[in-house]
Order: sequence, then structure tokens, then C-alpha cells
Amino acid sequence: MSGGLLVAGTTSDAGKSVVTAGICRWLVRRGVKVAPFKAQNMSLNSFVTREGAEIGRAQAMQAQAARVEPTALMNPVLLKPGSDRSSQVVLMGKPVGEMSARGYHGGRQEALLGTVTDCLEELRSTYDAVICEGAGSPAEINLRRTDIVNMGIARAARFPVLVVGDIDRGGVFASFFGTTALLSAEDQALVAGYLVNKFRGDVSLLEPGLDMLYGLTGRRTYGVLPYAHGLGIDEEDGLRVSLRGAVRESVVAPPHGEDVLRVAVCAVPLMSNFTDVDALAAEPGVVVRFVDRAEELADADLVIVPGTRGTVKALAWLRERGLAEALVRRAAEGRPVLGICGGFQVLGERIEDEVESRAGVVDGLGLLPVRIRFDRDKTLARPVGSALGEPVEGYEIHHGVADVRGGESFLDGCRVGAVWGTHWHGSLESDAFRRRFLVEVARAAGRRFVPAPDTSFGVLREEQLDRLGDLVEEHADTDALWRLIEGGAPAGLPFVPPGAPPLGAGAPESRGAAPDPAPQSPEGLGFAGSAGSRGQGLELAGSAEATPQELELARSAEATPQEVGEATVVHVDQEAK
Repeated sequence: MSGGLLVAGTTSDAGKSVVTAGICRWLVRRGVKVAPFKAQNMSLNSFVTREGAEIGRAQAMQAQAARVEPTALMNPVLLKPGSDRSSQVVLMGKPVGEMSARGYHGGRQEALLGTVTDCLEELRSTYDAVICEGAGSPAEINLRRTDIVNMGIARAARFPVLVVGDIDRGGVFASFFGTTALLSAEDQALVAGYLVNKFRGDVSLLEPGLDMLYGLTGRRTYGVLPYAHGLGIDEEDGLRVSLRGAVRESVVAPPHGEDVLRVAVCAVPLMSNFTDVDALAAEPGVVVRFVDRAEELADADLVIVPGTRGTVKALAWLRERGLAEALVRRAAEGRPVLGICGGFQVLGERIEDEVESRAGVVDGLGLLPVRIRFDRDKTLARPVGSALGEPVEGYEIHHGVADVRGGESFLDGCRVGAVWGTHWHGSLESDAFRRRFLVEVARAAGRRFVPAPDTSFGVLREEQLDRLGDLVEEHADTDALWRLIEGGAPAGLPFVPPGAPPLGAGAPESRGAAPDPAPQSPEGLGFAGSAGSRGQGLELAGSAEATPQELELARSAEATPQEVGEATVVHVDQEAK
């Protein structure tokens, strides 16, 4: 059995994903065979593994930090929001239906604990160490009963917990203390200590506070990581994470040629895989920004319509804001536009959707000779091909099936003039293709921009991951951290009152109450659509013929649409907000 650690956070976006990646990179450089793990993720930023499984991009990035191939074991449950009321549930890399927040937290989430612990145990049997990432905060007192990603998985695996706090937000001491004090005695026994993230200034000024925190909680601080600009590492969701870290906080390198190239990305609703444009932002002289107004397209040399989990909704949003008209005008003027996945679908002639939005037939922008029909089966693939005379790799995650009726072939999509469309995510990470594409864009835009001949996105990503490993190695007590991973939480950690509040009659997590045995996957309960033997423990009333909305009604009979309003929806991983 291997050692392990759960990296929890005082808040969403405290830095759990990057700290987990940094610990993975530090360990693998020490010769430790390590794997990342996140039991349940909520994100529209996903990735396709080589076996064709969909997982969170953060776990794919962490696997890269650990220098191992990502697999579905590393993220067995992925929730992909489709609205304020429901998410698509992806189990062991395969979609199994839509579910409301109320339906998911009404016992179905808890039933998956056996599934996720099975995945964790399989990783532990293969690796020397498994570094788990929590979700949101472990002190989500309303969610503790059904928790499978924070203290639920820590308790099941007997893993020590390291709580990360973002000091740049302020209130880090109150957050550390409050997080600990809201946990039951059994959960507190696993909370080994704290890690301060994003510190600016003289650490000696912080040390008295850390000493006082130890006096209050009996728990030490394992390190103070400094604020690091421009890491540009994939996390869960939100533009603030990857792209703004790579572009807005770093100095844009001077152009290799005479001109810069300006890229505007339409910030469509339910945007997915916005990391597609990170490779463009890595190019010297390329400036990338997100926009939501038509006038912001005026000076753009390239406009990108990115992927989205709501194609029809994104199309309506583009029309409401005047962006659709601006895109049509750009195309008529021969100015470059690129659509990726849902953005590609938007640029077509017609969308037939009885699956995602159930809107029926909707007219697209008509910029590409493509008709889209949504299929209930999701395409998950890792295509390899060529475009513009250069090799390209990518990955596909979509329900829309494209019927291409003209134009030049382009990555299984098409091109008409200066308008390109493809379902391939990640294609711009192919260096030679990206440079050739930017040459085409610059020519169409009339810019004297020349791509740098030696930019390697893969090398830059490795450098970023090494920086994370350096942060851990240089600013954390790695000897103490290794003892924690290898030996578990220190014995005799004091209880910090008041502890977890009562959750009502029969709740297992009242103040200091002994927990019920961990629920296991009931035999014979599986997802229709068979996500594999591990897809047990959560029964969805679905079949290949049922629509997502019919699935939702079958699952959520206990909650009417009026009851499942914005006030009652719970985001399992608050980082998706």
C-alpha cells in the first residue's frame, strides 16, 4: 500500500490544483512514482485520455507534472454544468446522463464512494504515492454527509490532509482556524496542518501569526509559497485561472517581426476548454484577450469562438450582444475567424439539437457550409492528422456531428476564405501547425507579424511545471511533508471546538459523533450506458433512447423545477463558479 496526501483548500481557487501538481513534480524528481487523484471534479475544462476517457484538465496537467499518462482512475467522477440547475455526469470517463444538483446530493453522490475508493486503491497498488486534490472547502458543512471528495475520501483512505490557504485574498488565519473548527473530531484527526499560498513580502513578518495559529490549533504550517506570476497552469474553470495567469500577469514578449497580432476570444456562456488559446498566448508578439462586446472585435486580427457546453445558448448570446453581426461582417471582409468545437458549430448553416438544448432546428451564422446534428452519444477521441502542410494532434469532446458540405478540408472541419472551423481541441499546441496558421492569419489581417521559429509550447509547459516543483522544494518543509505522505497524520492532534454542527436527526457527522461505516457500491446498480464495472453505486433512470430532459425528470421527481432554483443549487466544486 502506498502513501498519500489530500490537498484541501480553505476556499475555491486557493491553489489546490497547482499545489498538487507542484508536489507531484517535486516527488517525481526525487524518484518517487506518484499519481494525482481527484475523486469528483466539476469543470467545463476537460481532456481526453489515450483510452478515450474524459477527465478534468487539471488532473491531466497533474499527471504531466508526475510524468505519467493520465487515466480515468485519476478523476472517476466529472460533473459538467449545463445550466444553473443540472450537470452532465461523467463516470469513469464516459457520460451517463444529466442530473440536478438536488438529485445528485440526495444520496446518489454518496453511493459513489465505493467507486472512487476502488479507483484510489488501484492507484495506490501501482504507485509509491497518490496526491489527492479536494474540491472547494472540506468545511462545506451542508455537504459533509454525502462528501466523497474532501474528508469523505480522506477518512476512507486514512490520508492526512494539508489545508491550503490563499493569503493574497486576506483572512488566511481565520480561514485556517475556521476550516478546522467546523470539522468533526474524526475529521480533525486527519487535518495535519496548513500551507500558505501566494504570499508577497517578508516571511518573517508572517511567522508570529503562524506561531499563534499553532497555539490555537496544535497544527503546524508546512510552508509559505510565494506569489508566482504567469504560471499559466490548467486548473478547474474560470478565465482568472489559466489564461489570465499566462497573459495578464506576465510580460508579453516582443514580436519576432514588425507587428503584434491581436486575438479576441468571445467569452461565450458555458465556455469549455478555453485553454485552447494558451498556446497562442505563449507566442512572442501575440496578445490574447477575452471579449463580450461587438466593439472589442474591431481591432482584432483574429477572433476565436471557443468551445461551449451550450451551443444554442452561445449562439443566442452572440446575437443578443451584436457579436454575431460583427462576425458575419468580418467574414465578408475576409478578416480571420476561427471556431473550435461549439464555436465551429455556431459558424455553420444549421444546428439540429434535440439533445443539449432541445431547441430543435436553429439557424447558425452561415459562415461555413456545415450542418450540425446533435447525437446522444458523445464523441471522445484523440485524432492525429495534418493541416496547412504540418502535422497536428488534438482531442475531441462533443455531441454535435458535422455534415461538411463544402469549403476546404481543415482538421475534419472546413475553411472558407479566412473562416476556419474544427472540432479539434488542443490543435494549436502543435508548434509547426500553430506557426503556419499564424502566418495565414497575419497575411489575411494585413499584419507584418512573423511567428518566432523556436517557440515550443510543450517545453514552456514543462518549465512551468518545474517552477511549481521548485516552489514546493524551496519554500515547503519537504522532509516533514514526506513524513506526512509516508506515515499519515501525526497522532494526538488536538480537537478545535466547536466541531461540526448537527445535520439533523440521524446525521452521522454531529459533534464528535462516530461515523457510520463507509457506504459501498450496492451490487446490481449501474448506469445505463455501462461505464464499466466501476460504474456502480449510482442508479440513473436512463437508456440510450431517453433524452437528457427525460432522465432529469425521472431522477428529480422529488424536486420540481421551481424547487430546484438558483438558491438551492449546490456546486460540488465551487471552483466552477
